[in-house]
Amino acid sequence: MLSGRREWLTGWGRTAPTPATVTTVGSVEDVCAVLRSGAPRGVLARGLARSYGDAAQNAGGAVLDTTALDRVLDVDLATGSVEVEAGVSLDRLMTLFVPLGLFVPVTAGTRYVTVGGAIAADIHGKNHHQAGSFSRHVQWLDLLTADGQVRRIGPDRDPELFWATAGGMGLTGVVLRARVQMKPIETSRLLVDTDRTPDLDALMDLLTTTDHLYDYSVAWIDCVARGARMGRSVLTRGRFARRDELPAEHRDDPLRYSGSVRLSAPDVFPPKLLNLATVAAFNELWYRKAPKRKRGQVQSIPTFFHPLDGVGGWNHVYGPRGFVQYQFVVPFGQEDAMRTAMQRISSSGTASFLAVLKRFGDGDPGLLSFPQPGWTLALDIPVVEGLAGLLDELDELVVAAGGRIYLAKDSRVRPDLFERMYPQLDRFRAVRARIDPDGVFTSDLARRLSL
Repeated sequence: MLSGRREWLTGWGRTAPTPATVTTVGSVEDVCAVLRSGAPRGVLARGLARSYGDAAQNAGGAVLDTTALDRVLDVDLATGSVEVEAGVSLDRLMTLFVPLGLFVPVTAGTRYVTVGGAIAADIHGKNHHQAGSFSRHVQWLDLLTADGQVRRIGPDRDPELFWATAGGMGLTGVVLRARVQMKPIETSRLLVDTDRTPDLDALMDLLTTTDHLYDYSVAWIDCVARGARMGRSVLTRGRFARRDELPAEHRDDPLRYSGSVRLSAPDVFPPKLLNLATVAAFNELWYRKAPKRKRGQVQSIPTFFHPLDGVGGWNHVYGPRGFVQYQFVVPFGQEDAMRTAMQRISSSGTASFLAVLKRFGDGDPGLLSFPQPGWTLALDIPVVEGLAGLLDELDELVVAAGGRIYLAKDSRVRPDLFERMYPQLDRFRAVRARIDPDGVFTSDLARRLSL
């Protein structure tokens, strides 16, 4: 018999904890048993808890820990497609398939994301301008809906429900398994070009004129620097190397891969360790140590894609108050809005320890999918006094520019502003009402925004 445990849950930002009854599920029957229990505050699936806000919380309700749904069910090495259960992580997919010449089609800044979570958040990565979001590479998925049915859906099988599920934050049902098209690679190394840019305009100009030449692209951006240095950045872009491009020492084992955690951050850091002074000092060091221009540097997958994953529990560095990750996108043609946002951030007195800027390509048809063609900026900001006011200002700026914020990282946007950010919201609500009329699947996020 399944037994649940009472837990206080947060997102990766460690803010706004709420209690729920958490049950580890390892089969369809387990999931159905929880559904039949009639949890009065609804049910929600949860993976590796790397969404930053309240998307994977369900205060007073039932939460399904899906990480035990972790079997690889089928592999077609000829076509590069794999069938997996939803609790399989991107980390495991890389460990299993990189040595066989296959890489995940899209990866977020962490590899500790389940396939189910990648679909629910429709994650994007450094290759969005070339490959789109994760769900674009999902051939089909099996979704357990509130009526107990398992429905196989995809872009060509009940596409309305599929695109409500892709980016739908777990509110249409429980993703049980999926078939994903992987990316063929000859080696596990990337050839990386680095450019150091002196300000935001120089960065955006370089990205606009040359980003199409690269498969993967991201810029670390200094959000503390002001004046003529505002938005100074270190831009890294690359592609997977061919075997004949590797240095001799790597050619005998071109697909070697290891994603180990090198050290762990203890939960002992004081609340104000990351302040304006310490972040400014770090940013100065990081900017100065980067080469002004370097071409063809060989880097590993963890170094290029997931540098923070080498430190277990790195979110502890922000102290007990936690932090907010705030990510928004504004369309191309709204560069002045991005400049204004940077001016407000750099002059606010808050300190974003990690800030990255990218260009998005075409968005998926997902009704609540975040990416749209334009500029996206993601900030990690410690919870400090005055932060709410700054983020409210940015929300207004983003809405006025025709942009939006990312639900997988949100924990505080106003519902009225959110409705203006997502023009397909009414369609999403209609699909949810059709497939789950009693609102069995819900979350703190869903209640906050009346999804």
